[in-house]
Amino acid sequence: MREYFKKQIAIPQDHGSWVFILSPLLAGIFAGGKFNAAALSLSIAAMSAFMIRQPMTVFVKALSGRRPKTDLPPAQFWLLAYGGIAALALVTLILQGFGYILYLAIPGAPVFAWHLWLVSKRAERKQAGIEIIATGVLSLAAPAAFWVAQGGYNPQGWWLWVWTWLQSATSIVYAYLRLEQRELNQTPDQKELWKMGNRAFLYTSFNLGASLIFGWEQIIPQFLFIPFLVQWLETIWGITHPSIGWKPTRIGVRQLIVSIIWTILFILCWRL
Repeated sequence: MREYFKKQIAIPQDHGSWVFILSPLLAGIFAGGKFNAAALSLSIAAMSAFMIRQPMTVFVKALSGRRPKTDLPPAQFWLLAYGGIAALALVTLILQGFGYILYLAIPGAPVFAWHLWLVSKRAERKQAGIEIIATGVLSLAAPAAFWVAQGGYNPQGWWLWVWTWLQSATSIVYAYLRLEQRELNQTPDQKELWKMGNRAFLYTSFNLGASLIFGWEQIIPQFLFIPFLVQWLETIWGITHPSIGWKPTRIGVRQLIVSIIWTILFILCWRL
């Protein structure tokens, strides 16, 4: 039984990815203002669906020869475990009157299939495009959590989805910039640094500008620009202070801290 409890099979190893499901989930629950039985069911379902990616990836790798066939039984065990928990939580949600939440899971199927196809072809690394799309799917946890916390559908939930996805997309683009910088042999001049960071700067500037405009027009909470201002300042600092020689773990930890700060500020500013 010991081989069934290998953490590299049961638990996602890209630790920075946890924030992409926890941030929208927490944002939605706190924006809704109540943690009820339905919110608990949704949280269990969302986390189980997130966790199932790891054993499924291992399963596909084992089938395609990238991992030993001995990994198949434990991968199947965790697939059944997470799948069973998710199914039970979803049935509970349906019985609680939130069956329409399941429609939000539909976009996840083709994106997940795409990811697994890339895994089978040994081409899943450095795929910023699919990572951004995948975080868009994960960000659907925000409106789902908002609706169950409020007890019913509210179109304001779609704004939660938009902002949490924009933040996640920008985080991914910025992370790729930092990973690119670590390969530099020496610090380039400012012109070259800004050329490298152009995409990340555009993403975070768009988020800040849009949140300011929509807040000014009172379409969204007025101070929602504050968490995006933090992300914008971090991006400028990162562009001008390249991560030459940094270990990926150091980059990931800093990214995680910034995302946690963003999530806390977003929750506070949404409720102002």
